[in-house]
Amino acid sequence: MTQSSSQPERIRIFDTTLRDGEQSPGVALNHQQKLEIAHQLARLGVDVIEAGFPIASPGDLEGVQRIAREVRGPIIAGLARAGQADIEAAARGVDGADRPRIHTFIATSPIHMKKKLNLEPDAVVERAVQAVRLARGFVDDVEFSAEDATRSEWPFLVRIFQAVVEAGATTVNIPDTVGYTTPDEMRALFAHVRENLPGHVILSSHCHDDLGLAVANSIAAAEGGARQIECTINGIGERAGNASLEEIVMAFHTRQDVYAYTTGIATRELYRSSRMVSRLSGMPVQPNKAVVGDNAFAHESGIHQDGVLKARETYEIMNAELVGREAGVLVMGKHSGRAAFRKALSDLGYEIEEERIKGLFAGFKDLADRKGQIYADDLRALVEARTDIPQTFTLERFQITSGSDLQPLAFVRIATPDGVHEATASGNGSVEAVFGAINAATGIAPSLEIYRVQAVTKGSEALGEVSITARHGETSLHGTGVDTDVVAASGRAWLRIINQVVAGQGKSRAVTQGTV
Repeated sequence: MTQSSSQPERIRIFDTTLRDGEQSPGVALNHQQKLEIAHQLARLGVDVIEAGFPIASPGDLEGVQRIAREVRGPIIAGLARAGQADIEAAARGVDGADRPRIHTFIATSPIHMKKKLNLEPDAVVERAVQAVRLARGFVDDVEFSAEDATRSEWPFLVRIFQAVVEAGATTVNIPDTVGYTTPDEMRALFAHVRENLPGHVILSSHCHDDLGLAVANSIAAAEGGARQIECTINGIGERAGNASLEEIVMAFHTRQDVYAYTTGIATRELYRSSRMVSRLSGMPVQPNKAVVGDNAFAHESGIHQDGVLKARETYEIMNAELVGREAGVLVMGKHSGRAAFRKALSDLGYEIEEERIKGLFAGFKDLADRKGQIYADDLRALVEARTDIPQTFTLERFQITSGSDLQPLAFVRIATPDGVHEATASGNGSVEAVFGAINAATGIAPSLEIYRVQAVTKGSEALGEVSITARHGETSLHGTGVDTDVVAASGRAWLRIINQVVAGQGKSRAVTQGTV
């Protein structure tokens, strides 16, 4: 067992939620959503934000550029394959950042070099060196990744790492691209590379979760010499996902007697970050997810409940408040005033301008009339359901007629720039009928790809959050809606997608994404 020292060593947190995380099947973040997450990552205190893969599409390039211009604090990185066009695109993407980084990569395992690249090892080294030199012409901070490093031959890894460091790489990443390795192997690999590189070079890990070992492998990498860990909020990412940021951070924080490491993460922002990424990506967090899942601090067993009532630490190794959650119920209701409402939002970490408070308070009163007692998650859903998508169309009214012997019929009234439009449509279910009526009223008809619904709050009148991914032409769009009525939430989500179509938002999936 490793014992902690009196002075823990600092581990950089490299967040790739907006790059590797967004490559999760079904996830398509627009520019505003990516920017919103990036600002939250800065509040969370991550050291590096990998903002995207600029060569992937003009939209991805623009998204990286906005983050580089507007988000301050973290290093802003853009991913690039080891090629001139990719690196030049990444340089354009991070050009406006205070602290820009280009992250370039090439595969180094025998199977990748032979089957994918069709290159000999000497050619791979040459291409990697050229890429790093080119990147150093644009920025001082260059990271190099050896894709599929954990299935690569160790002598070749050392050779290519020494070559790129001599060419100007400042960080060297050893990714477990396919989630293949084990903690013992990872620890030994990092120790071996550390012995063969100059001390100023930062070693980084990037672990995937195909065998459920991403967090364990990331921690083992730190024990072997890694001083940067690449991870994502909620562990989202390619296939089974990436190492979970919140789990790594809280492992270091909770077991300081074992792990001699610290991070710059503001742990009280973890839950808020998790909820935001889940809402905007459309990927629900499993209830039993460590740290941020609904059941992470829940106790149903009578023995456990008795123990927690007597002393919380009997069954809780960390407290909910430490990660930004509430241990108890936040009691708010229809009799609560605006000052109490504002204070409740502030306690949850929201600093909202007075003009927006007015609209939110009206929504709060309406919800309280329908639901009675309001919980913290109700307030989160109320705040986070609003986005900066231009509201070309607004749902004023909807009504569903249905019965055991009737096909559902939906009526909608929608405010448009040309006045109020009304429409009706039938469907195999109430949700399909509402979608059809909205399409008829707006004249826009996206194609539904993914539909998800989950309860986001407590109680018999819990808020339902509907998350939809749809396609319009070659553009993939994502919308969410929150309401105590799932059909109403579905209609709000669908209308949000249509408003994105009008605003020209969404994301093209025409270009293959990069992977590390």
